[in-house]
Amino acid sequence: MKIYFIGAGPGDTELITVKGKKMLEKADIVIYAGSLVNPEILKYAKKAANVFDSASMSLDEIIKIMKDGSKNGKIIVRLHTGDTSLYSAIAEQMAELKREGIGFEIIPGVSSASAAAAALNIEFTLPEITQTVIYTRIAGRTDVPEAEKLSSLASHNATMVIFLSVQKIKEVVDELQKGYSPDTAAAVVYKASWKEERIIKGLLNNIADKVKDEKINKTALIIVGKVLDADILKIAKRSKLYDKGFEHGYRKAVIEK
Repeated sequence: MKIYFIGAGPGDTELITVKGKKMLEKADIVIYAGSLVNPEILKYAKKAANVFDSASMSLDEIIKIMKDGSKNGKIIVRLHTGDTSLYSAIAEQMAELKREGIGFEIIPGVSSASAAAAALNIEFTLPEITQTVIYTRIAGRTDVPEAEKLSSLASHNATMVIFLSVQKIKEVVDELQKGYSPDTAAAVVYKASWKEERIIKGLLNNIADKVKDEKINKTALIIVGKVLDADILKIAKRSKLYDKGFEHGYRKAVIEK
C-alpha cells in the first residue's frame, strides 16, 4: 500500500487540489503537520479515519505509523502545508520509506508563494523587468549554503520570496540591502489565503519597522522586488504571447497596413 504525500495548499481549504482532496477522502490514516496545515481541511477526511498531528512527533514516530498502517493495508495520507516540494521535509520521510520497501506517491499542492502573489495582485515575472523568481530563506537552526546567503542572491535584483524568516526581518533587510536599493518595494503576507490574512507593504528601508508594529513574527512570507512597485506596469513591456504582431505555432501575425 502506498503512502500519499499531499500538498494541502496555503490555508484556504478550497485550495487543495481535486486529486489531493479525493485521496484525503479515502484515507484510513491521516498524518498532518498541525503547526502549519489549516485543521479545517480535515473536514474532507472520513469520520472513521485515524488522524495524527505530527507537530509533536519525531521522524521515527511518523514512520512507525506509516509502516504499521501499510502492513495492515491502510490508505495513508501525509498532509503537508502548501506544496510538498518546498520546505516540507518529505525527502527524509521518503528516504526512510525506501529503506522499508514502502511505496509512495506525491500529489503537489498550491504554494503559499502563489497565494501571496494572488493576495498582492501581482505577477512575479514581468517582461524586461524580471524573469527570475528566487525562493529562499535566511539561516536559522537550519543553515544556508554560503553561496546562497541573502546578500549574494540580492545581487540579481530578481523577485525574491523569502520563507521562514519573518522573525528575523531586520537581519533579512540588512542582508538584502547589500544588493537591492533601499527604496525597493517590499511586502509581507501573513497567513496567505487564511481568514486571518494580513498584508503589509512598504520599502526595504521601512518594511521591518512596519512588520514589528504589526507584531508579526511567524507564518508569513517576505516578498521583495520591482514587481511590487505600483507603477511598474506603466513601464513594463507587454508579453509577446498575446501581441497581435507576434506569430507562433497557434496564431498568425496581424500585419497592420
